[in-house]
Formats: sequence, structure tokens, C-alpha cells
Amino acid sequence: MVLHEAAAALDWVMDKSLVLGYTKIGPAVRRAWWPHDPVPGALVGRHVLVTGASGGLGLATARGLVRLGAAVHITGRDPGRLDDARARLVDEQPLAEVTVHVADVSDLAATADFARQFAAQVPRLHAVVHNAGVMPPSRTVTPEGHELTLATHVLGPHVLTYGLREALHGGRVVLVTSGGAYGQRLDVDDPEYASGDYSGVTAYARTKRMQLVLTELWARDLAADGIRVHSMHPGWADTPGVTDSLPRFAAVTGPLLRDADSGADTAVWLAATADPIGTGGFWHDRRRRSTHYAPVGVETPQQVAQFWDYVREVTGEPAPSA
Repeated sequence: MVLHEAAAALDWVMDKSLVLGYTKIGPAVRRAWWPHDPVPGALVGRHVLVTGASGGLGLATARGLVRLGAAVHITGRDPGRLDDARARLVDEQPLAEVTVHVADVSDLAATADFARQFAAQVPRLHAVVHNAGVMPPSRTVTPEGHELTLATHVLGPHVLTYGLREALHGGRVVLVTSGGAYGQRLDVDDPEYASGDYSGVTAYARTKRMQLVLTELWARDLAADGIRVHSMHPGWADTPGVTDSLPRFAAVTGPLLRDADSGADTAVWLAATADPIGTGGFWHDRRRRSTHYAPVGVETPQQVAQFWDYVREVTGEPAPSA
């Protein structure tokens, strides 16, 4: 969609101002020009997998997909919270097809097993939405030896995506990332965040920067399978991820925070739209955005290649024969 010159200028100002673009002001204004909603029933008969969907943005994404008729599969680590999430979705849409899967994406071996089992059950998958996220207060290492945010946001989603590659043929992959990525460069020398003073907020933003790079790498590598890959950021939404992990920020911005459905809107739209949007994009409020706030600190082709080699070596995906 090509915006009118005035609308494009206003959209740019809102995006760069952060407060105007990232809060609930953003969608309230941008609805005047953003692409149309997917048609009702756009996803009837199609299966979509949403990770980290027991609450917050993940649950809101699942809700939006259910409303479009999708058979939605939700994952999380807590069986009780997943069952509650399913009950909420079915209570709203009694005919909804919602399946619960207990899975921890930070466990790479278990994620590979889950992908194999899931693909056997669902051989045709329309989309996977990678939403699972963590922000640990101190550096935490998984049993497999990986820093937790890296395992959850980068390595696990990579294993899951490639484990579902055949099932996703012709489908879509959506990564839910964060505007916090703008504050970090791609760190290829210390991806495990083993050096320096650890900060959960920094670790989160570092791996969100990695997700933006990974989006473009996946888009290029999976294009032969007809798989379209995009990332999006939800803006500042009133979800546990913000209120629990960033209480001071939430207290200051509280009146302006988006609700979870608004934060999840672009993820749902990317999974369902019939518009020709290509692949490899970074989106916010249904419009493609720059992956850098300003043209500084941009990763070099050599750094991107080093990062890709690292991810492939650690996960074993894609296999050399691929």
C-alpha cells in the first residue's frame, strides 16, 4: 500500500517519536490509512502455531487468529495456564479449534522432538508465530549451556522453524520482536552474553536485534520452499511482559499503553493477509519499518555471515545437505 505523502510524513514522525507511534495513539491514528483487515474466515481450515500463548501478546495473537477461523495450536511451559488460555478462547468462540501443547522453546533438543511430533500430526501448517519470550533478572543458563534469552528468542525458534520446514511449505513465519532492538547492535563476538555486567533488559534487546537479522536470513534461505518470513514489534502494550519486567516504565506510560489485542494486531495481520507483502520485512502497525532507528551501527555482511554460521553450528540447522 502506497501512503499519501502527508500520511507517510505523519507516520514517519510518529514512528521516530516513539511515544506517538508505540503507544495506543499509534493505531488510533494509523487506522485511517493502514491496509484493510483480512476477510472474515480468511483462515478457516488452516492451522497456525503460536508459541508463548498462555497470556499477554501470545494469547491475544491466538484470539485474533481464532476469530479468523484458524485452527490454533498454542504452546507454553505451564499446563495450567495453557488450559486457562484455551478455556478463555473457547468461551469467546465456542466453535474454536484450539489445541494445547506443553513445550519449552529454550530446550533445543525437546523443541526438535516437538517439531517432529507436531509435523506428523499437522503435515500442512499455514503459519508459526514465534512469540515466546523471557527477561531474566540475572544471567541464566539452560541445561544445554545456552544463555536463556538467546535460547528462547533465537536458537529455539530456529530449531522449531527448520523442524517444521516441510510442514510450512508455502506458509508463513512471524517473529514477534521488540522496538528495543533499535538500542543494540548485533554482537557476534559474545552471543551468549558471557562477558560484562549482565542486564536482563539488555539481553532481551540484544536477542531482539538478532531476531531482526534472523528474519532476513530465514527469508532468504526458506524462499525456495515458498515460505514467507516477517518480524514485527507490538509497540508498548499493557501485558505482563511489560508490567512485570519493567514496572517503572509501565507506571510512567500506563495510561498510554496499548491493550494486548492492539499489540498483537500486526502479527495476526501478517499471518492472515492476502496482500502482496513479500518476505523478510520488519513491521509495526501494518507497515514495513527500517531495522535501524538511524543509519549507524548497522551490521556488516561479514557480521551477518558470522552470526548465521554460529546459529547453524549450534543448532545443526539447516543441515549441510540442505
